Amino acid sequence: VQLVESGGGLVQPGGSLRLSCTASGFTFSSSAMSWYRQAPGKEREWVASIYGYGPITHVADSVKGRFTISRVNANNTVYLQMNSLKPEDTAVYYCRAVGPGYDYWGQGTQVTVSS
Repeated sequence: VQLVESGGGLVQPGGSLRLSCTASGFTFSSSAMSWYRQAPGKEREWVASIYGYGPITHVADSVKGRFTISRVNANNTVYLQMNSLKPEDTAVYYCRAVGPGYDYWGQGTQVTVSS
């Protein structure tokens, strides 16, 4: 089982990034996929989730209107499009997969928003 995040990096305030999380070793299309983040010295917090084949999504109030979660089941990949980034979005972003009898996490990708 693997969840591999990519797409993080350094971006200026107001910029955009798209994170990807590619899964293997389990039935991706049956999984609820989520993004979480953890800033230095803070607890990990939920950012967004997407269920099943993609029509149902939820995002945290702190990122609503700026972040969009989506998935392509054919590619076993979930995305997080992040626009209008702010310094407070700086964190390690983690991908999570939850399904019947399993709960997997990726290793994380660093996002730094700074001028």
